Amino acid sequence: MAVAAADTALRLDCRVAWAETLERLAEADERIVVVVNDSVGSSNLGGFKQKFPDRTINVGIAEQNMVGVAAGLANGGRVPFVSAASCFLTARAMEQLKADVAYAGFNVKLVGQSSGIAYGELGATHHSIEDFAWLRALGPITLIAPCDAWETTEAIKWAAGHEGPVYLRLSRMKVPTLDLPGRSFTPGKAELQRPGTDVTLIANGTTVHLALAAAELLAGAGVSARVLNMHTITPLDTDAVIAAARETGAIVTVEEALDRGGLGGAVAECTSASHPVPVQRVGFPGFMPTGSIESLFKEFGLSPAGIASAARIAMRRKGN
Repeated sequence: MAVAAADTALRLDCRVAWAETLERLAEADERIVVVVNDSVGSSNLGGFKQKFPDRTINVGIAEQNMVGVAAGLANGGRVPFVSAASCFLTARAMEQLKADVAYAGFNVKLVGQSSGIAYGELGATHHSIEDFAWLRALGPITLIAPCDAWETTEAIKWAAGHEGPVYLRLSRMKVPTLDLPGRSFTPGKAELQRPGTDVTLIANGTTVHLALAAAELLAGAGVSARVLNMHTITPLDTDAVIAAARETGAIVTVEEALDRGGLGGAVAECTSASHPVPVQRVGFPGFMPTGSIESLFKEFGLSPAGIASAARIAMRRKGN
């Protein structure tokens, strides 16, 4: 994934941070168990299984059972982390996510692996671009998309201690760790990555790095772009969104997901109700052709240049 041509920072796989963090938490809390769908390897849980074989429940390729079993474990006082590829976890088990987790309010932690288009050439069946929209519609599930290894660690730690359902959206694409002094992770509170006055770029997950690179391009053209890491979609930091609308007058949302229903939809709903401004949504329009991750990102505007172009359109619209 090309974040910026000049970017030489060390890139890390967030799945490593997730697994290492979970192992440490499980050592201190015997209630923690994992439930997987024959995905120990792809979830990077080999070490967990070796340390805690009796707390690793592999139901096989049976996603509906996987979520149902996790709900039962939560009802019995355990803290289950369900780990599976996002495309299968959210699509195949939607009824169980709705009834057994969201409606029941059980303390289940859902970890969607290899999210977005991280599977690349495997195509639309393995892309998970609808999960934001689907799960956001369920309401009570806290929806988090960490942008780097540090944020993944903090999100896992928070989820383990939080009472209630959580969905963590992880990618398999390696990303740099953002260098922001005094960072803290608070669900429902956006992280200001860069101040700006002309336009606001709101992103999460892998796309935060693209938004920062786009802000650099815009700065070279004299445009001051604010960058917000909106790691939590549910609940949304409406204060940060409204402040961005009032103070910059134009917003661009960027997500490795559908361009409707997820982050872009949440931001558009917020601004339309409280402070209407132009909102350009950068994401995927729907089923995509088979191609490399890099080619699909570029083709659909998820690149620094594409995001900068969307920012210029948003700024032109606010002048109308």
